[in-house]
Amino acid sequence: MRLLHTSDWHLGRSFHRVSMLGAQSVFIDHLVDTVREHRVDAVLVAGDVYDRAVPPLPAVELFDRALHRLADLGVPTVMISGNHDSARRLGVGAGLIGRAGIHLRTDPEGCADPVVLADEHGDVAVYGLPYLEPALVKDTVGAAKAGHEAVLGAAMDRVRADLAGRPAGTRSVVLAHAFVTGGQASDSERDIAVGGVEAVPASVFAGVDYAALGHLHGCQSINERVRYSGSPLAYSFSEAAHRKSTWLVDLGPAGEITAERIDTPVPRPLARLRGRLDDLLDDPAHTVHEHSWIEAVLTDPVRPDDPMARLTARFPHTLSLAFDPEGREDDGGATYAQRLRGRTDQEIAEDFVAHVRGGAPDDAERAVLHDAFEDVRAAAAAEGQEARR
Repeated sequence: MRLLHTSDWHLGRSFHRVSMLGAQSVFIDHLVDTVREHRVDAVLVAGDVYDRAVPPLPAVELFDRALHRLADLGVPTVMISGNHDSARRLGVGAGLIGRAGIHLRTDPEGCADPVVLADEHGDVAVYGLPYLEPALVKDTVGAAKAGHEAVLGAAMDRVRADLAGRPAGTRSVVLAHAFVTGGQASDSERDIAVGGVEAVPASVFAGVDYAALGHLHGCQSINERVRYSGSPLAYSFSEAAHRKSTWLVDLGPAGEITAERIDTPVPRPLARLRGRLDDLLDDPAHTVHEHSWIEAVLTDPVRPDDPMARLTARFPHTLSLAFDPEGREDDGGATYAQRLRGRTDQEIAEDFVAHVRGGAPDDAERAVLHDAFEDVRAAAAAEGQEARR
């Protein structure tokens, strides 16, 4: 049986205020073409269909079109909700939509209720485990305590129990949305545990032939049977080196796995540039990035004039600009209050100018700051005297 594993569509998301809806629509075209061209038997979508619980209407319309196109192919699709989705909203009409071959798994109570597919070698039970928020689903799945490993482990125990009652030779696939130990994160994933992501071991998926994971945005293999497809599009500059793709997985008659990556369309490459402004503008090595989305970090000791305008003259798709001046002194990790202790208003203001601009104010600027503080003090004193009257 041939499976197409994808996840983390994040429909409705933007990239540094650039709408990604057009690129997401192109991805859906690619997905449908891939299913048709590679004779896919089932599509797996491992969560985060939308970018937020209440998605914008254009994102909902794109999702609706995607469902219709997948249904028209006559290829079963299994989807779960992720931590960005509203499980209840995504699951509306699941029973009715399931009649068209689109199986939405958003209710934790249905963890052990698989979609049963079949090929010439027998049955394949596909279990959809939606994102499991420990505090909310602990009792539902029968976990001993509230924690990601505990609730996912309890859900998997229910899966294994159901699988054990099925005919010998039944193959199994699980969709899950979680952070598995060994996975490489990026900046665009939302933490799934308060205070940081709580990882679960890959061993939690023992006993099934393939675990199709969502949540991490980089395509990666935890092991042969546990894989992340990653997001089909980049959603942060930390993904600049990612190769965006889906997994085309062949599940053999005895549960053996072979997998290959199918590259997804790239709307525009990403590049992270660092250096002095003049060097970035003059270096011929950066010609290849002139049509990329750019994150630039300027290291000029003194902040240059009109840096964004000058950057966009060469790199018109610059989206992010930051400053990290060469030679800036390290504050040694001191807190803000510690750094201010014992310093005058004038000194604090001069430090602020130096921090923002990358160079200390000159004598004329110091005089302007001094006069401004004197005016403020005089006004405050006058207000005090008036109040005492």
